[in-house]
Amino acid sequence: MFKNFKASEMLIVAIVIVVIGVSEYNYLVVGDKEKAIFIGLWPPTILGLLNFINSKLKK
Repeated sequence: MFKNFKASEMLIVAIVIVVIGVSEYNYLVVGDKEKAIFIGLWPPTILGLLNFINSKLKK
């Protein structure tokens, strides 16, 4: 299943999962909702950048 993914892509997905966890921690445990929302906006940005880079490399 993971044979189609590069090591760099797996690393980026792992980083995204960690960032989501940090955002949830800030929201639920710390109670800093604004910081959690700010951090929570980074995973879609990182994944969008990954998609953009992959689309440019495939041409």
